[in-house]
Amino acid sequence: MKILVTVTNYSKYCQAGKRILQDAGCEIIENTSGRPFTAEELEELVGDVDGAIAGADVWSEQIFRAAPKMKVLVRFGVGVDNFDLEAAKRHGIAVCNCPGINTTAVAEQAVALILGLTRQIVWLNKETKEGKWPRIMMHELKNCTVGILGFGSIGRNICEKLKVFSPVLIAYDKYVDEKEAERLGVEMVSFEEVLKRSDVISVNLPAVPETIGIINSQNITKMKNGVYLVNTARGSLVKEKDVAEAIRTGKIAGFATDVYAREPITRENPLLSSDRVIMTPHTSAETYENCETTSCVTAKIVLDVLRGREPENRLV
Repeated sequence: MKILVTVTNYSKYCQAGKRILQDAGCEIIENTSGRPFTAEELEELVGDVDGAIAGADVWSEQIFRAAPKMKVLVRFGVGVDNFDLEAAKRHGIAVCNCPGINTTAVAEQAVALILGLTRQIVWLNKETKEGKWPRIMMHELKNCTVGILGFGSIGRNICEKLKVFSPVLIAYDKYVDEKEAERLGVEMVSFEEVLKRSDVISVNLPAVPETIGIINSQNITKMKNGVYLVNTARGSLVKEKDVAEAIRTGKIAGFATDVYAREPITRENPLLSSDRVIMTPHTSAETYENCETTSCVTAKIVLDVLRGREPENRLV
């Protein structure tokens, strides 16, 4: 069995999962490029693979057509907006993901970015290293309203971690979990109310047709002046040019993101020009703990499908 692994640093950080596949007699093709594969690269690699464990690469009809032996595609993570699920179904390919495993890792990153913005840590670090000694005033989180867009496992975990700072917590989700909201002391409100009331907004929505581009100029105008915005969900949720313009005018006081409309980013990205933007290279889930656990779960899913068993977390 030949398995293509498109996530980077697989041998370095995913030894446990790799051993599971190797012990089952699998040949593993790894991504050593340090970035997601392009469509052309994938097309060249998938011709004789039986399964794939994928990162942020885009899997389309074109790729599935080039992979006649492929039986399973597993997302090394949660979001599958980079997979054409209907095309996979047409080609008889089982698609699975790993919900819940990266919750702690992503929530920690979101909280770190919130603190980085509100305490202006990156800017102050830069100024101090340049020999300056800036005096600025900041607000404490206990005086802030933090709005969570998307109250799934990651959104709830963010709230749990933020509780120690004593902010007012409000959240929006299409599917309201009143029990968890009550446990965490979170007020469930409308999408518009999160925009209107929040001093800090954390975007944790899934990338589905109704959420693509949801952080746009129209919705930004509904936010408070001087709002802080964090995105650890999907780059496609944010209109980067609109956010860059709102930062320029001061409508948005700061933006922190781990995800982008185009990855890796290019020098044309409109967010690069502002020192009020914190950018990390889609590394929220890059923890030793998450990689080890996810590597084992994805390896088991691949082997289950190839051995004719029903896998966990099957989407199609």
